[in-house]
Amino acid sequence: MRTMSDDVIISDEISIPGSEIEFSAVRAQGAGGQNVNKVASAIHLRFDVRNSPSLPDAIRSRLLALGDKRITADGVLVIKAQEHRTQERNRRAAMQRLTELIQLALIEKKPRKKTLPTKSAKKKRVENKRRQGQLKQSRSRVRDD
Repeated sequence: MRTMSDDVIISDEISIPGSEIEFSAVRAQGAGGQNVNKVASAIHLRFDVRNSPSLPDAIRSRLLALGDKRITADGVLVIKAQEHRTQERNRRAAMQRLTELIQLALIEKKPRKKTLPTKSAKKKRVENKRRQGQLKQSRSRVRDD
């Protein structure tokens, strides 16, 4: 396991020093023949979201609240990149995914304003229910009384 010295620039205000990101090379899974069996070209990127001093509190909490399966219970983000044949390209792919995930957490969702349906919407809904009821009733068997 080793760390990378390059900083990851997320936005103008936020960058993550390479010392906070840990990389480890592992063998890739799946098809690939001898190359996959012999060469550890897949990359595990580990970034401790919960204890990172680089992330502002608001972004940290939004990132942890995403519910992403790659974030462990300890708050460590683990990204596995194995789609390329070389470690360097997989490392770049993992860094790109990290950047995209943190940029997703930068977007602050607007709180939902509770609204009530309008009179016309209620009227349309009731009319549609009435029409559906009549249609279903017309499909039923005709009784001989």
